[in-house]
Amino acid sequence: MARIKRAVNAQKKKRKVMKLAKGYFGAKGKQYRAASEQVRRSLRYAYIGRKLKKRDFRRLWIARINAAARINGMSYSKLINGLKVAGIDINRKMLSELAISDPAAFAVLAEKAKAALEK
Repeated sequence: MARIKRAVNAQKKKRKVMKLAKGYFGAKGKQYRAASEQVRRSLRYAYIGRKLKKRDFRRLWIARINAAARINGMSYSKLINGLKVAGIDINRKMLSELAISDPAAFAVLAEKAKAALEK
């Protein structure tokens, strides 16, 4: 059976890890073992962060919509329910953008939601 030499592949693996660890503080950016542990941890944090980002943005949009809805004399939940009853299908991201950039258009939507709830 032939002997397998890993020199090239091992060096590639180390180079890849050290490239990812570039800029880390102290040993984490210089020594392979410390860098390897930190890179593994960093990649795990990045994965978790991508999931948390979605939640954080949704919370931000809801807070903005709620603030704009209260300016128009409604609560967030009543506004969303009113829009559903009125058959207006708009996502929270766009609703939030409307609340910031075009308060007049948001006010029109709020009035339609109020009218749909009063029926």
